[in-house]
Amino acid sequence: MCPGCGGTRSGAETRRHLWICTACGLQTSVTAGTVMHGTRLPLRTWFWAAYLVSTFHPGISAKQLQRQLGLGCHETAWAMLHKLRSAMIAPQRELLKGEVEIDEFFLGGYEEGLKGGPQRGKKTLCGVAIEVRGRGFGRVRLAVLSDASGSSLLAFTKATTEPGAIVHTDGLQSYRVLAEQGYDHRRRSQTSAAPGEQLLPRAHRAISNFKAWMHGTHRGVSPEHLPVYLDEYVFRHNRRRTPRTLASAAESRSSCGHRACTTRRALISTVTQSGLLNDPG
Repeated sequence: MCPGCGGTRSGAETRRHLWICTACGLQTSVTAGTVMHGTRLPLRTWFWAAYLVSTFHPGISAKQLQRQLGLGCHETAWAMLHKLRSAMIAPQRELLKGEVEIDEFFLGGYEEGLKGGPQRGKKTLCGVAIEVRGRGFGRVRLAVLSDASGSSLLAFTKATTEPGAIVHTDGLQSYRVLAEQGYDHRRRSQTSAAPGEQLLPRAHRAISNFKAWMHGTHRGVSPEHLPVYLDEYVFRHNRRRTPRTLASAAESRSSCGHRACTTRRALISTVTQSGLLNDPG
């Protein structure tokens, strides 16, 4: 559809690789409105980057991507990763449903002089919500929180969890507002737990896995860019059982130095199957 007049018919201008609306004559690039808009890199490089980002199980750093793609500039690889991460989360994704565990945690290294608990220091406060599925767990949501107040935690719950869902939390007083907003809130304090029992085992496991992933792949992230890394982890967690094989999607390969080259159609098929452009769920 033409962004100018809404027309549905167009012709191609092959020399400049543009679409031309037959009604109003507006010229539009095929990459307009995508993470590749305005790029000077070949589209094949972008498809390779999307494939590597979506299929490397532990994730991939900008330095690794630079080496894999043979890019001359680290900043180019970092910018590509940043744009791809921004496309990992669909705004229209479904809310968590059924039973959900919700908790909050601090992200950051050791700071001398802090005694733990509510002492925040320079750490970033994040929230986690994860579906309960029997003894296992389902989809997860992560987000940066401004504070641990009732209004902040309520906003996080509304953004991640379906109204009417069963919500398990710890004994933090700020969670009391959930029952007033239509949630079946089941609050437990640590004193009611048996010795060695975890109140929110799925949430705690998700937090532990996220921190291990951050430390193993990215080492450190500034608070300014943390939200896109949270989105990337959510993308990977919610697709942890998606098959990832290049051979099943590629239609042809040819030798290209020490790296394999595939056709553009094969790369598009692979990226589509990996789910990078689909609803994360």
